[in-house]
Amino acid sequence: MRKDYDFSNAKRGAVIPSKGKTRITIMLDDDVLEHFRSKAEEEGTGYQTMINSVLRSALAQPKRTAASNDKPLTVALLRKVLREELNVRTH
Repeated sequence: MRKDYDFSNAKRGAVIPSKGKTRITIMLDDDVLEHFRSKAEEEGTGYQTMINSVLRSALAQPKRTAASNDKPLTVALLRKVLREELNVRTH
């Protein structure tokens, strides 16, 4: 009976792609992954689904913009602040 099997054109694993999802490899800190796994177990859901949900909600939040009176940090401004801080600490 084994002689009748022909796996020469077979494909390994699932061949049905998930619509709207892409498989990736991502490196996460152990504590972050453990947090999502334990929380997902408590809530009875998948940890990857939970991570996706958190990322999606972060995308939905409006971008934070600097206040209009904030100026970009320049070398001159940084030097001024450092001189002031060093002056305060030495006196």
